Amino acid sequence: MAKTLGIGIVGARYGARMHHGNYMNLTPGLVEIRGVCSLTLESAEAFARDKNIPFSTNELEKLLEREDIDVIDICTPPATHHDIAIKAAEAGKHIIMEKPLTGYFGEPGDPEPIGLHVARSKMRTGASKNAEAVRNAVRDNNVRFCYAENWVYAPPIVKMRNLIAASKGSVLELRAEENHSGSNSVFSKEWKYMGGGALLRMGAHSVGACLYLKQWEGQQRNGKSILPVSVVADTADLIHTKASERAQKANAHKWISSNPVDVEDWANVVIRFDDGSRATVLVSDVGLGGLNTRVTAYMTDGVIKANMTANDVIETYAVDPNTFASENFTEKLETKAGWNRPSCDEDWFRGFAQEIQDFIHAIQENREPLSGIDLAVDCVNVIYAAYQSAEEGRIIHL
Repeated sequence: MAKTLGIGIVGARYGARMHHGNYMNLTPGLVEIRGVCSLTLESAEAFARDKNIPFSTNELEKLLEREDIDVIDICTPPATHHDIAIKAAEAGKHIIMEKPLTGYFGEPGDPEPIGLHVARSKMRTGASKNAEAVRNAVRDNNVRFCYAENWVYAPPIVKMRNLIAASKGSVLELRAEENHSGSNSVFSKEWKYMGGGALLRMGAHSVGACLYLKQWEGQQRNGKSILPVSVVADTADLIHTKASERAQKANAHKWISSNPVDVEDWANVVIRFDDGSRATVLVSDVGLGGLNTRVTAYMTDGVIKANMTANDVIETYAVDPNTFASENFTEKLETKAGWNRPSCDEDWFRGFAQEIQDFIHAIQENREPLSGIDLAVDCVNVIYAAYQSAEEGRIIHL
């Protein structure tokens, strides 16, 4: 029987709670959550009490020095990711990390807010340096790195991948989209904490899925991944525009929570691949109607549409939005009044459960997970090239 893996979670908020819930759905005996570390001892202890975790601390080193912990699960704001990952790798711990891998979060002397004053070319260099530092630490210390890109594991994307493999045609274009009405996290508003706005925070999913699917297609067709070669992009803060100001004066603006300080809340990116095909990524923090996540593959011999949120398996109608108040529908939905389509099992349908399962088995079996360090680094490189493209108004070659 395989050894029970000891998990140490870093972080104690939304991401940590979601990961913990999916660990609890694994076959008993595969894992044991043995510790949690948070920025404050109070939050770590509260999480530990709530989840019955035996050890809590606000000092990362104390978590890393425990011999009964094999895996560090990083569920903290992105600005801390690369530093925690490098320390975990050097301590010989395997790593599970929430997206994105890393970014650019400012250097001494940078004027603030950095998102309004630091050149994207400088940011791209810094973000790439951080990403490569994590990859080198992972390889040098021979640990597994599991990149929590749930879209790779979502059943609609898995089926899309299998349909691509079953066909004889080529994917000429991928269109990936994610939008909702804005993050409520205070960290999401500032570049120094998040490393970017909607493009990095949400677009990591769409970019990651497109890169993964083209790599998969290349391996199936030619035994060689199809890789991105250039990017052209546009980004914007749509909430601070004349259009938005007019709506605010008319009191027609209350549902959108997006209110960035120095990050974008909208982005459109076109990725060119080395086989001449394209991927279009559109992300927005100003889209009402709940979470919307879709990928479409336009092929030479067919079209495949993958929808990871809205579905009509269950439909509800309510006059009063409180009628179904106690039951989860889907992330970011503004109201449960009127007609709605609740997700039957959001964690499963969006791939969260499957990614945790693959990560644990990959570590147990000493193999690469489906979503690993290379995809994580590629996403950072493409997204920061897109940031540079949007600022400089030109194609950026990778």
